[in-house]
Amino acid sequence: MAQRLGPGDFYDLVKEYARQELLEPLRPIPRWIAFGVLGSTLLMVAGISLTIATLRVLQEETGTVFSGNLSWVPHGITLLGLIVILAALVRQIRKRTL
Repeated sequence: MAQRLGPGDFYDLVKEYARQELLEPLRPIPRWIAFGVLGSTLLMVAGISLTIATLRVLQEETGTVFSGNLSWVPHGITLLGLIVILAALVRQIRKRTL
């Protein structure tokens, strides 16, 4: 015959079940958030650095091609490149579950 469980045993059973089914799946979330924030920060710094580098190369290494009334062209080329890269990144965003 089965052993009778008291109210304390039932409480322990429910507590262990809640820990197993609710808390254990949530443990990796802070790690995911930390890696996400770190990765986003590094990508942002790299993107800004590459943007400034592209602008400087277009301004300095093209000689007098973009001088005078065309001094805005390196900025436009850099802005166009950023828009293309951002559009490609936004296109890759997909909703994923934890």
